[in-house]
Amino acid sequence: MFDSASLKEAIRAEASRLGFASCGFTRADSVPGAGEELKAWIAAGRHGTMGWMEERAGQRGHPQALWPEAKSVIALAMSYAPAEDPRRLEQEPGIGRISVYAQGGDYHKTVKKGLKALARFIVAAVPSELKVFVDTAPIMEKPLSAAAGIGWPGKHTNLLSRDHGNWFFLGVIFTELELEPDPPATEHCGSCTRCLQSCPTEAFDGPRRIDARRCISYLTIEHAGPIPHEFRTAIGNRIYGCDECLAACPWNRFAEQAQANMAFLPRAELAAPKLADLLALDDAGFRELFAGSPIKRIGSKRFMRNCLIAAGNSGDPALLPRVEALRGDADPVVAEAAHWAADRLQPTRCSVAMQPAGSVGSPLGRRAST
Repeated sequence: MFDSASLKEAIRAEASRLGFASCGFTRADSVPGAGEELKAWIAAGRHGTMGWMEERAGQRGHPQALWPEAKSVIALAMSYAPAEDPRRLEQEPGIGRISVYAQGGDYHKTVKKGLKALARFIVAAVPSELKVFVDTAPIMEKPLSAAAGIGWPGKHTNLLSRDHGNWFFLGVIFTELELEPDPPATEHCGSCTRCLQSCPTEAFDGPRRIDARRCISYLTIEHAGPIPHEFRTAIGNRIYGCDECLAACPWNRFAEQAQANMAFLPRAELAAPKLADLLALDDAGFRELFAGSPIKRIGSKRFMRNCLIAAGNSGDPALLPRVEALRGDADPVVAEAAHWAADRLQPTRCSVAMQPAGSVGSPLGRRAST
């Protein structure tokens, strides 16, 4: 028979065995203000076209709105710390930059598999009802994880840990068990604002204040229409997501790549893919290349739009034939991006090499770091 303390320690040990880097506990009612903050953010239109956030905002605000029987929340983190600085490809315009988290296996599957295994362990120890969630249900994992002591909200809105930096995925388990909560995490950002200043499109207007409509991750992943022209040059060679604010954080020096789950190690073909090869993909080729990858979710057309923006920023006229071939694409968003890229790749426009996104000379010059 387990008491609360011994059950918690047993859960932590099993979570570690299953590949989770951190495990914390909090009450299901520990973040009462999170829902109101979310509603204010949505009311200001900062969620852009992510209508799914607005539709279930009421459930997101409180775990018990989703499952009234929930008493405790177990928060878990799984590391995907990269072996190399993702910014190293910034000055490789012929390469498409994919966010670190999407270079390996789909984290939804890996994290959920671990959560389910841990759930089975808990039920075997203490028969009870529970539910597992990872990024697909209306759950606010970050404030719950902060309340459970996993990390604190960084100024870039992502969770930060003194042991793992900000390179980790979150998952939660709701349970009807009454488990003693852990102390919430304390903030350790101090006066540092490197993450805010690193953003190529200036998506932050203050600590923990992000406008998704200006965020490259949003623009290349969630946004389905044409990417606004004012952000295209700053996107540079990023074709799926962005790691700038994450990579800028000094706490990452404590994130050991050895702690990363093996499932998230980058696939060779996704670590530094050539734009020329990506522009040649048809729908079947896209689905084959990104089988088992979170990138598959956005579909081939949205992905091709991103590759065309990167091609237009490359300054490489050798890409022009493949760009030209897409000007007549049946998808108007792809066709428009191809026209834009082709115009930028005309020989008269390619005499000046592409400057790194966000550098002086970009419409959105990078502000000096402090």
